[in-house]
Amino acid sequence: MTEDSTAALRFGVLGAARIAPAALIGPARRTPAVTVSAVAARDRARAQRFARKHGIGRVVGDYHELIADPDLDAVYIPLPNGLHGRWTRAALAAGKHVLCEKPFTADADEAREIATAAADSGRVVMEAFHYRYHPLIRAAEEIIASGELGTVTRVEAAMSFPLPKFSDIRYDYGLAGGALMDAGCYAVHMARVLGGAEPEVVSATAKPHRDPRVDRAMSAELRFPAGHTGSIRCSMWSSDVLRMSATVDGDRGRMRLFNPVLPHYGHLLTVRSGGGTRRLRFGRRPSYDYQLDAFVAAVRGGTPVPTGPDDAVATMTVIDAVYRAAGLPSRLPS
Repeated sequence: MTEDSTAALRFGVLGAARIAPAALIGPARRTPAVTVSAVAARDRARAQRFARKHGIGRVVGDYHELIADPDLDAVYIPLPNGLHGRWTRAALAAGKHVLCEKPFTADADEAREIATAAADSGRVVMEAFHYRYHPLIRAAEEIIASGELGTVTRVEAAMSFPLPKFSDIRYDYGLAGGALMDAGCYAVHMARVLGGAEPEVVSATAKPHRDPRVDRAMSAELRFPAGHTGSIRCSMWSSDVLRMSATVDGDRGRMRLFNPVLPHYGHLLTVRSGGGTRRLRFGRRPSYDYQLDAFVAAVRGGTPVPTGPDDAVATMTVIDAVYRAAGLPSRLPS
């Protein structure tokens, strides 16, 4: 689908979430192609404070009113995980394009349902794996494809950070919480991208939170159709305090990515092959800005996005399989 490119794309934000300024509001200020026009939150007073702080012109009464607003073209959904599917579905029914935070849905069944709705709607739906749009990950893909590393033998991806506030919604099973859903969805997605195919989950081990259904840390072993292996590690509270990395081993070399998730805060791509080592960096432009560029190009010009609904279904399928292998239940829509 293509649209007139003469006017700015008008976004509404569902929820006064902490991620919204970095993921959308800031990038929108840096491009004339987008404006953040309205926000809605469960607490109107909070929405008003958020709007004043970030220069958003309108506060809308509730989520339903925002997605029905004819003066908005697109909706950004940074709500708790278990609500992503419900409000993506509602936004599509209202004719809006959708930028939805990751993970896309609570489980793979819901992701498939939303993917069907997105295809039927003709609207752009993007899962907000912003790192995927940065030159760092594109360079990594090109290096693998070039054969410089030889035949890939193993892919490892890790995403760990400390979250000692155990009342946080990311530990709430009722809101589809858990380390694999929050930090781990990055590791799963990165393993899929760098592995070049959809992996089978061989085994998984969870470190439980107070609620035995909720993982504070998770690790899993993967196997890809071509025979290479992989692993993912993630944590919100464990001895693996802070780790954001990926490694690709081939029979002729190794590639390491330092901080591929937030590369604008500093990153490094190291390639060792053919007896030499080289190091690559790609500037400090935020990955969120590249993501917003891609979203606009998809809406205005029909340019395909690599983190659309079908890609989300594949990621959620692996996440569900990791939970099964670890003996934990899959998450459920809230």
